[in-house]
Amino acid sequence: MAEHRSMQRAALLDAARTLLSEGGTEALTFPALAERTGLARSSVYEYFRSRAAVVEELCEVDFPVWAAEVEAAMAGEPSAEGKVEAYVRSQLALVGDRRHRAVVAISASELDAGAREKIRAAHGGLVAMIVEALGDLGHAQPRLAAMLLQGVVDAAVRRIELGAAEEPGAITDAAVTMALRGVRG
Repeated sequence: MAEHRSMQRAALLDAARTLLSEGGTEALTFPALAERTGLARSSVYEYFRSRAAVVEELCEVDFPVWAAEVEAAMAGEPSAEGKVEAYVRSQLALVGDRRHRAVVAISASELDAGAREKIRAAHGGLVAMIVEALGDLGHAQPRLAAMLLQGVVDAAVRRIELGAAEEPGAITDAAVTMALRGVRG
């Protein structure tokens, strides 16, 4: 029985990812979750008490996976510059991924304090990964540089998400160049 419940919970989370990636947080409703999973609406409430609870669980499940992918990409690079490039490229490579789109939709929405805190912690974890590499590159304030670098990544994510005029690969290359060479390019 417990296995069946965990499968249904996983199906609900997967349906939530799809709804978020297709229509943002407005699309994430209990009737829509019920429809996508074939469960009765009352059953959805047995698993999650609110939309915020669904969002919080998605953050708990998906953010660590995403962060681990970024960390693995960085670990494969011997140089500090290589780590910075991997940090930027790996995050931007995840943009097309439904999990990433769901996370972006969540980040952009009005959230309750619990979910906001989880997102802040996860983002903090991402930024912390790059601080050391930026210190190795000789930044006097590597933590500040890391926050600014994440701002470049976030801007590139939005540009790719919007389906901007440039190809995603060109946006990624520009973000890497900005990260490594600044506005001199």
